[in-house]
Amino acid sequence: MKFLWPQMLWALLAAPLLVAGYVLWLRRRKKNAVRYSSLDLVRAAIGPGERIRRHLPPALLLLSLCGMIVALARPTALVTLPSQQQTIILAIDVSLSMGATDVDPNRLTAAQIAARSFVDERPPNARIGIVAFGGNASLVQPPTEDKDKLLQAIDRFELQRGTATGSALYVSLATLFPDAGINIESLTFPGGFYTPSSRGRRLDPVEKSDAKPFTPVPPGSNTNQVIILMSDGRRTTGPDPLDAAKMAADRGVRVFTVGFGTAEGGLIGFEGWSVYVRLDEETLKSVADVTRAEYFRAGTSNDLKKVYRDLNSKFVLERKNVEVTSLITMAAALMVLLALGLSLWWSSRNLR
Repeated sequence: MKFLWPQMLWALLAAPLLVAGYVLWLRRRKKNAVRYSSLDLVRAAIGPGERIRRHLPPALLLLSLCGMIVALARPTALVTLPSQQQTIILAIDVSLSMGATDVDPNRLTAAQIAARSFVDERPPNARIGIVAFGGNASLVQPPTEDKDKLLQAIDRFELQRGTATGSALYVSLATLFPDAGINIESLTFPGGFYTPSSRGRRLDPVEKSDAKPFTPVPPGSNTNQVIILMSDGRRTTGPDPLDAAKMAADRGVRVFTVGFGTAEGGLIGFEGWSVYVRLDEETLKSVADVTRAEYFRAGTSNDLKKVYRDLNSKFVLERKNVEVTSLITMAAALMVLLALGLSLWWSSRNLR
């Protein structure tokens, strides 16, 4: 437990003084009490239970006072609460290398199975968008809660040449922050690009960029927006995915990465050629690390089940520090009421 105003806890030093004052008051009261001829008869009449019972209300009042002081210090506790995720982007690799069969039946089909399972068990009140990337990246399904649209978009995947992993992350970020002025063209072609209207002049991406200045936030601090990158990890074209991951980290967005493939790799057939492709775990792990997220490996069907089970559990529940001042104040108030109730009850019984 932590405290927002810990200096208030110094007031707890008054508790021993109150206990000492209570003991002195009992002794003075004892001296002024009427003397009986036999104190043994009085002790026998009171009994040990009665002697303890008369000190219970003052003890409850003391505990309630300590509770109120603790409440003034504004305590916080780390608790598990339902996640408030609002938008999740699934960025799915549809490059030719995803046709490798080292994952049964092949990497792309395995990714589709994982994506479908995630959509079926998606977190409540979460919108999901889908970005597909091969040689370039595109938003194939804007964020929605419509399960049928998401599943149809996943089923339409077709293999493409190239793997533009960095472009996929930039498109995902532009989808999450539509008003941030993220210029996909200037980020995808950092050296500039040609247009017919430029008459052969190479445009500077800064001219085209309408990105607005912003203040970076701590990596992983954005709990409302998440990207899940599903790929075999090996980039063949487009911007560096680590540069895109740094942009995501500056916006607090976590990028969970899922690697499809095995350490041994697999073969794909392309235009009469056989190409050997391996899983690039290093890149996927680096992207996740930069954004304070996690990397998952999906090498078998059992791994796939664990992937979407773990991802869904992370989005449904999350641990955060929550102020619990009201709970402690309520407990202190209940102790005050209990102390008063016991005092009135026992006093009425003694008067009968």
